Amino acid sequence: MVIGFILISTSPSREQEVLQALTRIPQVKEGDLLFGEYDMILRVEAGSMDELAVIVLKKIRKVPGVLDTETLSGMETL
Repeated sequence: MVIGFILISTSPSREQEVLQALTRIPQVKEGDLLFGEYDMILRVEAGSMDELAVIVLKKIRKVPGVLDTETLSGMETL
């Protein structure tokens, strides 16, 4: 299993709306709003790096209000 931490920048004042939409994606296991360069962080679980890429490119980035993403990948804790 691959774990992805996705940092997201959103359109101004759309943070709550975007977070609600993103947390409806089944692979998104957790989402929190942030202060700073990024507006939120998501914890995403995928079966492979290829699947993680598809989730980011075809699901997360397609949500209206998402301006930019940065993906940090990791592995399931042993």
